[in-house]
Amino acid sequence: MKHLRFRSALCVPALRFSLTALLPVLALSAILSAFPAAAQTTNAAPQTKPAEQVAIDPATTVVATVGGEPIFLSEILQQIQQLPQQYQQAPMEQIYPPMLDRAIDSRLIAEAARKAGIQDRDEVKVRVKRAETDIISEVYMTDIVKDAVDEDALRKRYEETIKGDADAGEEVKARHILVAKEDDAKAIIEELKKGADFAKLAAEKSTGPSGSSGGDLGYFTADAMVPAFSEAAFAMKAGEFTQTPVKTQFGWHVIKVEDRRAVQPPSFEQVQPQLAQDMTREILTKAVEELRSGVDIKRFGPDGSELQTK
Repeated sequence: MKHLRFRSALCVPALRFSLTALLPVLALSAILSAFPAAAQTTNAAPQTKPAEQVAIDPATTVVATVGGEPIFLSEILQQIQQLPQQYQQAPMEQIYPPMLDRAIDSRLIAEAARKAGIQDRDEVKVRVKRAETDIISEVYMTDIVKDAVDEDALRKRYEETIKGDADAGEEVKARHILVAKEDDAKAIIEELKKGADFAKLAAEKSTGPSGSSGGDLGYFTADAMVPAFSEAAFAMKAGEFTQTPVKTQFGWHVIKVEDRRAVQPPSFEQVQPQLAQDMTREILTKAVEELRSGVDIKRFGPDGSELQTK
């Protein structure tokens, strides 16, 4: 079955290699065949590093030479970063050898291509120029974002837009018991009036998925539930339960409110990725708008005719 796993992994779009798909097949095969073992050892205790081990500089550490030309560790690490996340997490001792082989093969193939004069072809020059444009554009925009989207900026945005939202509203913590018939709900209410434990009754009688946890729904806002349920829940104080059954499309509910509080904002760590994404989009959009400002830009259709600016 190993060949099936290898074939399906090759179909993953995230496997973006700089060479054609054919060139790194042997190296990639070794990575993929090593991955199951890597996954099994992911949770193993970390190995202790020798006390005499010193930090190394990937940019100057030579890991191979090809015809006397060095390959540095930084090249291998960069290749690993281009792999899908699950392979990046594989132990280095498993993923390093095939990636080193790939770097060596890449160097050999590139040298053979240069000797064949591939770099002098017009179509190759066009692709190289396009790649250069893409790379320098990406680095330029990355620098703009890096200088503006740091932790201080993100925390400031968090304080202003999320934590500082005074109109976040209220939420309640409640339990409920769901039954199919109104009479059954009324009978449960009578038991509660006599002092029965709500969570215990929910575990015994509720047909809803929360029954096994005593009917616990946790905290929720009014818009998180169907209107009839929310109206009943938010009309009660903490410690109260409904005196009459509540009808919804799911059946008949008996609801108990255990707590009320202002909506708690998510933590900075929870929203940090989204904040970074939003700020990055805003900064890049503004940067492109500024670059367009004052520049004479003309657009043409597929037939070469000029398009009218809206």
